[in-house]
Amino acid sequence: MPVKGAPLNRRRALLLVVAVPLLLGFSLLLGPSGIGLPDTANVSGRAILDLRLGRFFMGMLVGAALSTSGTVFQAILRNPLAEPYVLGVSGGAGLGAALSILVGGAWLGAAGLPLTAFLFAVLTLLAVYGIANQGGIPSVYSLILSGVIVSAICSSVIMFLVSTADIDGMHTVVWWMLGNLQPSSWSEQFVSLFFIVSSILGLWLFAPALNVLTLGRDMAHYQGVNAGLVTLMTLLLSTLLAATAVSMGGMIGFVGLIVPHVMRALFGPDHRWLVPASALGGGTFLVLCDALARTIMAPIEIPVGVVTALAGGPFFLIVLRKKMKYAWID
Repeated sequence: MPVKGAPLNRRRALLLVVAVPLLLGFSLLLGPSGIGLPDTANVSGRAILDLRLGRFFMGMLVGAALSTSGTVFQAILRNPLAEPYVLGVSGGAGLGAALSILVGGAWLGAAGLPLTAFLFAVLTLLAVYGIANQGGIPSVYSLILSGVIVSAICSSVIMFLVSTADIDGMHTVVWWMLGNLQPSSWSEQFVSLFFIVSSILGLWLFAPALNVLTLGRDMAHYQGVNAGLVTLMTLLLSTLLAATAVSMGGMIGFVGLIVPHVMRALFGPDHRWLVPASALGGGTFLVLCDALARTIMAPIEIPVGVVTALAGGPFFLIVLRKKMKYAWID
């Protein structure tokens, strides 16, 4: 069945596909020394270019994972303020990743860090649901409030681990928590690439069911959608996305809040368009933020999480102010 906004979405998707490579190419030109590609005729220039390409790859993966996860959380909870950090998922993933870094999860191989983060993220999600559940289906507000509380507890435990760690461990975890897109090993990047791409593809396959689910569980039931199964599967895939992103880039906030709103304004609420657009837009946004982080105070480099927080804080207040006037849900 044809969708009314499909021609407009196709034009905007074409514009996005044309604009994104230009923006990403521009990000590779930005560095502490100014605008331009490093001189690849010498060893240092090639090393700088390799580093920028590595951070470009990391930024695309982490940004795509965070923004897609935020898009799905907002759809499931039918709340514009929902994202992995608000629900405590990223806090739990951060705790698992910090434990893996400090205690040592190398014996698990390249998948050790993302799998540990995912395990703790799932446990956190179950804890949030258990706290919010009071003899029935928990409300959105109880889930968000429980998520904030559990996230605060996870942050406190991380701070305790950092305070008791040695100097090297403390430096590694603190720098990682601020948001860091320094390339990890190629094996870890390929494992993360598999997790992220497969999760985004899975969520895109659930897009028609998500469209119905945003109308309410009763409407989904009458349309023949198993709301419980769809919610469970999309929550797990979104949690895997958030956990993998946290294990790769640290605690980078607000990407899952800003990008879904922008893409929803461009492409509408149809998740068949929204999921891939959010993935592409999230990766582009984080790569540009990383380029800004390494140039705005050159030669001092700002953690990319600081840049996204400076952009996301005012955006969060704007969304909150609008929600106070026009509630998305009752």
